[in-house]
Amino acid sequence: MNTKLFVVLHSFNTTENDLHDAFAAHGTVTEANLMTDRSTGRPRGFGFVTMASSEEAQKAIDALNGTLVDGRNLTVNEARPKEERAGGGFRGGRARTGQSRRY
Repeated sequence: MNTKLFVVLHSFNTTENDLHDAFAAHGTVTEANLMTDRSTGRPRGFGFVTMASSEEAQKAIDALNGTLVDGRNLTVNEARPKEERAGGGFRGGRARTGQSRRY
């Protein structure tokens, strides 16, 4: 069963290929994605790597968490499911204290 890992990259020079290669040394990588800012296209400093099994994922965590990549420490954890966010949106938020809404 695939296991997704959350990877914090403290270096913005790391590419998806670099990420894939680092994790492939510890098992089968089925997917490697770096998150980018929608407006600028620049890396956001984190990504996800999916390993083919939970055993390989744990092996990668043990081997790579805290190691240096591009001169910076890497943080690797098992990814948690995305949490549901409550409401929000443009008109769904609260008005700031002391300010009135004008539409």
